[in-house]
Amino acid sequence: MDSVCSAYCYSVLKNRIDPDNRYIPIRCGHMNPQTKMIFNRLGITPPRLMASISAQVSDVARRDIPTLDVKDPVFTAIKTLDENNLSMIPVFEDDAEFKGTISIHEITRFLMSDTLEKRPAYRFRVNNFKRVLPGYFYRRGQVQEFDAPIMTGAMPYEISKERIREMLPLKPLLVIGMREDILSFAVEQQFPAIILTGMDKDEEIRVDFSNYKGTLFISHTDTAETIRLLRLSTSLGNVMNSNPLRLQSSQSYDEAKKMLVNSNVRGIPVFEDGQFNGIVTRRCFIEKPRKNLIMMDHNEIDQSVPGADQTEILEILDHHRLGNSRTKEPIYVYARPVGSTCTIVYSHFRMYQQDVDHQLAALLVSGILSDTVLLKSPTTTDLDREAVTELLDIAGLELEEFGQELFSQNSSLQESEPKDVLAADFKIYREELNIGISQAEVVTLEDIEFVKERYLEAMESLKTRNRLDCVMLLITNVIKSESCLLVTSNERIEKKLIYKKISDQLYDLPGILSRKKQLLPEILRVLEELKQETIHN
Repeated sequence: MDSVCSAYCYSVLKNRIDPDNRYIPIRCGHMNPQTKMIFNRLGITPPRLMASISAQVSDVARRDIPTLDVKDPVFTAIKTLDENNLSMIPVFEDDAEFKGTISIHEITRFLMSDTLEKRPAYRFRVNNFKRVLPGYFYRRGQVQEFDAPIMTGAMPYEISKERIREMLPLKPLLVIGMREDILSFAVEQQFPAIILTGMDKDEEIRVDFSNYKGTLFISHTDTAETIRLLRLSTSLGNVMNSNPLRLQSSQSYDEAKKMLVNSNVRGIPVFEDGQFNGIVTRRCFIEKPRKNLIMMDHNEIDQSVPGADQTEILEILDHHRLGNSRTKEPIYVYARPVGSTCTIVYSHFRMYQQDVDHQLAALLVSGILSDTVLLKSPTTTDLDREAVTELLDIAGLELEEFGQELFSQNSSLQESEPKDVLAADFKIYREELNIGISQAEVVTLEDIEFVKERYLEAMESLKTRNRLDCVMLLITNVIKSESCLLVTSNERIEKKLIYKKISDQLYDLPGILSRKKQLLPEILRVLEELKQETIHN
């Protein structure tokens, strides 16, 4: 609770005093019942859970890009790609449903496909004529979309008719000047469309089109240019890549870069929760982004969110012993031996003369009371007590009543999942041996023997996953001020512990409430003795 509440409240303060930057509170583990209760009670969205802070696809995805519709002509795609200096453009249907992507790769393949051995047929959309050709509709036909090869009428009439008959039953789109004989034949055969070129502004159309059911378009450009542009009127739905590679916004930067480099595409669309969320191109991976991080309630990289070693550490606010975190530049560090990081955050509100409203006060006092075990922990200082008095007054809360409500959220070990209990408040200490210590606050210690094996199994798994020599679970009954210690099998450590053994791998710790000030010094003493024995041997 101290970590989550201090992170949230400090982000509020930083956003007030540094409006040029945006500070986002995050958490790297699941919230315990106490923390969930206070955020729900106040109606505040808690810091979001981040499994890793390493660079992700979402950090480099481009969202400020144009989009195209499946009905748009290839001509529009070429123009948009060129004007925006893009490698790829996403294609939608009615601005809603993602349908595919278009790039120079698909356009080149379209322009070159099956043109070497036979006359190609194109998918024409009548509405696109006006979008690619200078001119106007003389009449619109009944069919708005059709497949047809392109033919011009430069040959003598009889030869032209013979070539047209060879194409049947597929009727061509005819691009021609005022050739009355061929035009009459096209009308008779009901070609799907005719593009009339080379017409003077006031020239009379001397062909009867009254029975023609196709489309007649008057092009203001010459026949060769009209044919070139007509090919580019094909709708993107017939050219695009309808089954492109896809990336999720949460995928790692390195994984996405590898996928793109090993492919023959220039870009990949990005999705989040099934919805289109931008694209990445090869240019997006020129330089790997580094996030900025403020470490709250801890100061060692090993105890932070995965990927923290790839970030720029800006600040550290903590009340634990100092570890070995290294930074490239001097940073702001505020470490003070008080009972809670929330106490430190509250002192910063006062330092910057910023008001604390009743919601912030409730969060801050919750963090302090949780970490100091209702001010009973030996880590509690006068600064913590002073902060609690002032914050309770601002929040309109009463110590005994609120404290009882807070700790009534604790459950028994039997009701909880071991992996969730261990992950909720887990810290790693790397000394002579690498030790992981978790702490759980419960309503009773009487069920420990019944669940011991289940928890030890989860602790062994945690030890292997983090490459540790030993994992410990400090189980505390706050109300009765007593604890037990569960330890994964390690004979070297266990034989040096001063605590009374209850049963195999389980020890009695009466009066012990603080991992930091009461348990950790004993563990460090044991590790120092083991270190000296190693040196002596």
